[in-house]
Amino acid sequence: MEMLVTNKNERISMKTLQFYLAVAIGSVLVGTSARGQDPSNNTATSNSTSTTSTMSNSSSGSLYDIYAANEFSADAFSSLSVDKQSANGSRRGGRLGLGIGGNYFFNRYFGVGADAYSENVSGPFIDSMSASAIGRFPINDTPFAPYAFAGLGHQFDLVQQTFGQIGAGLEYRMTEHMGFFGDIRVVIPDKTDSYGLFRAGFRWRF
Repeated sequence: MEMLVTNKNERISMKTLQFYLAVAIGSVLVGTSARGQDPSNNTATSNSTSTTSTMSNSSSGSLYDIYAANEFSADAFSSLSVDKQSANGSRRGGRLGLGIGGNYFFNRYFGVGADAYSENVSGPFIDSMSASAIGRFPINDTPFAPYAFAGLGHQFDLVQQTFGQIGAGLEYRMTEHMGFFGDIRVVIPDKTDSYGLFRAGFRWRF
């Protein structure tokens, strides 16, 4: 009976993770749709606003410039792994960690990133590290940018194994050089079952 309850809880946990990932990817698609819309009404008003915006941007920079090409940024984040599995098959409901990362965007929409994090000080210093290709979708002239990513990595703690990953998130920039981000990913290892990883932290653009 106890085993059945445990299996049931694991299924519920993974279904919950899949739901949140679907919501995150949905926000990316909505952001892409909003970015692609081009209002056809109020042409005169739009032209006037565009002229004013251009004059303003020439002296102080625009929100459009917040997400730019040839951009490097550094991350500091906290993490939460869910349903991570050990070598003996036992699972952890959730464990907090700390990590760092870096990203480089070739243009406004596409880039690469890498990150590493640790959840304890008793085992390997780095629990997991990975690299991903990133698609970013800034929403018009706003500080918000949904993004999606996919990549590969290696896990050192609990089980030594490689993995693939896919995820989505949202970035918000308070200024041209600083902001917040949060994302969720599904990690798919080659030896154990899939698990989830949440991240939230600060991002600095250089």
